[in-house]
Formats: sequence, C-alpha cells, structure tokens
Amino acid sequence: MYSPLDSMGKTELMLDLISQRQVALGSNLANIHTPGYVRKDINFNEYLGSMNSPLETKLSQKLGPSAIIEERYQEEIRPDKELIEIQNNSLLYTMAARRMSNIITEMKTVINVGK
Repeated sequence: MYSPLDSMGKTELMLDLISQRQVALGSNLANIHTPGYVRKDINFNEYLGSMNSPLETKLSQKLGPSAIIEERYQEEIRPDKELIEIQNNSLLYTMAARRMSNIITEMKTVINVGK
C-alpha cells in the first residue's frame, strides 16, 4: 500500500546521499593538484535498488553498488570528468527535490480535501 510518509523517507535518503556525493566530487576537484590525494566517490545503488519505484530503479542502475566513500588509488583525477559527474549529480538532486515537492503537495491536497 502506498504511503506518502514512506515515499518521503526514501526521497529524503536520496537527497542526503546525493548531497554527500556532491561533497566528495567537489573535494576531488579541489584537491586535483594535491600530491598523494586519493579520488573519492559515493555510490548508492544498494540503497536505491531496495526502493520500489521506477525512478529509483533507474537511478540505482546508473549510480553504482553502495553508499560508501570509495577511495580509488589508481584512478587519475580529471577535471572534465569531475565536472560532468558534478553536473549529473546536480540533475539527480533536482529530480529528487521535485519528487519531495510533489509528495508535500499531495499531502496538502489530502489535508485540504479532508476538511
């Protein structure tokens, strides 16, 4: 059975994970010339894959295995790749924020109809 509160919790998790990934990607870009810096990324397929929504399933297929910071020792930090990933991540955040807005609007409608 659909529950807006369940959906709100899932969307909140998505927003949090996307925010954490944005921080990791920004850190990579900021430390591009730091000797010995190890590239970091956050993947969260494990969390999104457990959600039962077509949007979340599509996101999980694109984003990777788990929501942990992966350190990639042999991977070179390329500014163009980091900027593309930051932009993609920003689009995902926008989609999740719109989803949260729709859930809130839905709840407001139910409250107003119930009066």
